[in-house]
Amino acid sequence: MSDSQQPSDFEPVDVFAETDGMDLRPGSDDCYKCSTCDTNCPVAEVDDDFPGPKFQGPEQWRLKRKDDYDIDDSITDCSNCLRCDTSCPSEVPLSQMHNTARSQYVDNQMSKLSVEYIRNRILSNYRTSAYLASLFPRTATFVMNFGPVRWVMEKGLGIPSERDFPEFATTTFRQWWKQRGGAQVQNPDKRVAYFHGCYSNYNTPEVAKALVHVYEELGYEIMVPEQKCSGTPMFANGMLSDARRHAETNVENLTAAIEDGADIIASCTSCSLALRQEYPELFDIDGIEDVSNHTYDALEYLRIYEDLEAELEGAEVDFPDLAYHAPCHSRNQGLDGQALELIENIDGVMAEDVGDSCSGISGTYGWKTEHYDVSMEIGEEMFEHMEHAEGDVGMTECPTCAMQMEHGTGYEIKHPLEVLEAALVSEE
Repeated sequence: MSDSQQPSDFEPVDVFAETDGMDLRPGSDDCYKCSTCDTNCPVAEVDDDFPGPKFQGPEQWRLKRKDDYDIDDSITDCSNCLRCDTSCPSEVPLSQMHNTARSQYVDNQMSKLSVEYIRNRILSNYRTSAYLASLFPRTATFVMNFGPVRWVMEKGLGIPSERDFPEFATTTFRQWWKQRGGAQVQNPDKRVAYFHGCYSNYNTPEVAKALVHVYEELGYEIMVPEQKCSGTPMFANGMLSDARRHAETNVENLTAAIEDGADIIASCTSCSLALRQEYPELFDIDGIEDVSNHTYDALEYLRIYEDLEAELEGAEVDFPDLAYHAPCHSRNQGLDGQALELIENIDGVMAEDVGDSCSGISGTYGWKTEHYDVSMEIGEEMFEHMEHAEGDVGMTECPTCAMQMEHGTGYEIKHPLEVLEAALVSEE
């Protein structure tokens, strides 16, 4: 070895230029290409053209560090189910890589006048559409499911006519909350701030009401702060600027609730995942770590801080048997078994797990014409298991999984909080 080749003379070379943006190089370097993420990706399983999360994450992150590299447009085919995050043995931040790559693709490569961009902007800002619909809920529900309107939406925007738009509530949760005079229990020692999300407010207020009744029955004071969308549909559509605006409002108001002694609870597992994981991964906002550290799924919180087994002792309900699906975003938080364990303590109702497959809808993913068939093919296993289960009513914590379960089987779908309400709360 010549003197010029001595190890002491080695100087590291910067392959990529320094950046002021998010540096995911450590996470990318942790990937040793085992492909476990690819084998657990529900989209890659049924779509041979989709390159999978390993390419969309570590490999594409390395490539996009080059100035002349364009993000591969297959990033828009990722459903953002986050199963790759859960399966990776090296804890590579795959979904964080996907979200940042998708945002870069939308910002720099997608035409802002394209039908796809306009459609995705509408879908990801569901809160705005739902607010407008809530002004005339019965009319909106009729018009949104009127055949000629659906034909125009499919041909003009790429929203599949096969899907039924959800019914809009005639009284939103927040209207109901205001009409009842807000919290009925005052208790500074047991105080929670409820992040109800858009769907429980505008479409399924019965889920939000069940949460209120259960928590007040157990002596909690409930706060309902002003809030915007959690950002979940915006992450999935590469609209990070929109998501950040919503996150800034949410973090400010939820941080104030934490300072008043409250923890944050959510009835939608995608909302709790966004507040816990995606916010601190994607944004740098004052108080965001506090929000992440104080956020819980509503059932999870009760299982931690209450003796539910004792509370449910002797409880008996007249409830139909249930076919239960654990959402991917529940699995990502390690909460996939909690609903079944809870139901086991209630006489009069039986819940059966329909397996660990993805429902396939993944928020707005299954609401796009180009993804509808893939969405239904992914969901096929869940549909079959539901139909073989004893129960003919479904149960899940995720509102869009509920849409897919109903769409694929025709079953009515319940939230576990509604079962808990029936067991714990006397009818008024």
